[in-house]
Amino acid sequence: MHSTAFKVGNFDKGIMRTDLTRQWMARPADQRFLSLSSLKSSVLARAERSATLTIDTRKIDVIAPSAPNTAAEMHDLWLGLPGGDQIAPSHWSFGQLCSLAKAPASHYRTLPSQITADALAYGLRYNRNADEVKLYSSDQSLLAATGPDYGRIFDHEVVDAVMQVAGDGIGDTRWKVPGVLDWGSMTYNPEHPISLDTTTLFASDRDVFIFLVDDRNPVEVGKLPSGDPDLMFRGFYITNSEVGSGSLRLAAFYLRAVCCNRIMWGVEGFEEITMRHSKHAPSRFMEQARPALKSFADGSARKLVEGVEKAKAAKIAADDDEALAFLSSRDFSRKRALEIMETVEREEGRKARTAWDFAQGISAFARNVANNDDRVQIEVEARRILDKVSR
Repeated sequence: MHSTAFKVGNFDKGIMRTDLTRQWMARPADQRFLSLSSLKSSVLARAERSATLTIDTRKIDVIAPSAPNTAAEMHDLWLGLPGGDQIAPSHWSFGQLCSLAKAPASHYRTLPSQITADALAYGLRYNRNADEVKLYSSDQSLLAATGPDYGRIFDHEVVDAVMQVAGDGIGDTRWKVPGVLDWGSMTYNPEHPISLDTTTLFASDRDVFIFLVDDRNPVEVGKLPSGDPDLMFRGFYITNSEVGSGSLRLAAFYLRAVCCNRIMWGVEGFEEITMRHSKHAPSRFMEQARPALKSFADGSARKLVEGVEKAKAAKIAADDDEALAFLSSRDFSRKRALEIMETVEREEGRKARTAWDFAQGISAFARNVANNDDRVQIEVEARRILDKVSR
């Protein structure tokens, strides 16, 4: 059992990201899992109960109660399929049906189902460029309704790909649910117990989200103001929706800590692959996303360390005039360039001379820029400087 708690800091050297905390805040208890195996069991069971049917929309009946007796029955709706089966659309799949029919879902939800049924049937048959629709259903419930070329990447396939590199995600391999930062002592404990309050393994009837870190094996990238090592950890997350509520996304990054609210602190080197559920998405997942995940999981952190070392060694300016000229060439105004140079001197304790100095100064300056688009563009410029010298 590992017991090391790591001293961390320099959070201002990277960025704060809320990708994880947004998921953590939104998930009820029944969407939280304590291991990858339990997560896979849940999403696999759903897939095994499900069936996919590509059907001519003219063979689908949209059915509502002919003589509703209660207010609830005024909003009952089913799809009638060949053979007599009926399936009820979920909130999500109803929205997809309306989208396919080029109809406003929010408005249709307010109408009696008898009116909605006629309007939806008309839209599905006459407002579309395609004659077919792909239905994905389970237990008499319609989970998804998409175009015929929708390429479904199943959530359980994504979990399985992660398990091949991360085991159960609870510390049986180097990849695990992250620990917790203690703000009082500024130490990060990778061995904090996994609970429903701290887990980063999520799934609903619509999606799956997995966030794991290699937080027992820190990478030293410099020094803290105290002289202690500036430590970073590798991390990744992957998210997918087999019913089409979002693309498959795989993000890999380095971070300095995750706090109890699951905010990512001091993030650097963030890279992301996005894969839409197009016709060839399943094969692309096998050919691209899975190998990319394995490559990052098995890879060395040496690339990050070497990039930092190169940036620190790459001298760009011999004096303030050259520093000012360099920043001006990156389209910074004289006023901003001087503020960046002052930021470097204040936070790094030296004049801006190397690629590392300029990148850190620009990133620190960006944090005080109020306009989000402007701030992002400035942060991109800092990354470009590092990317150029680290190749």
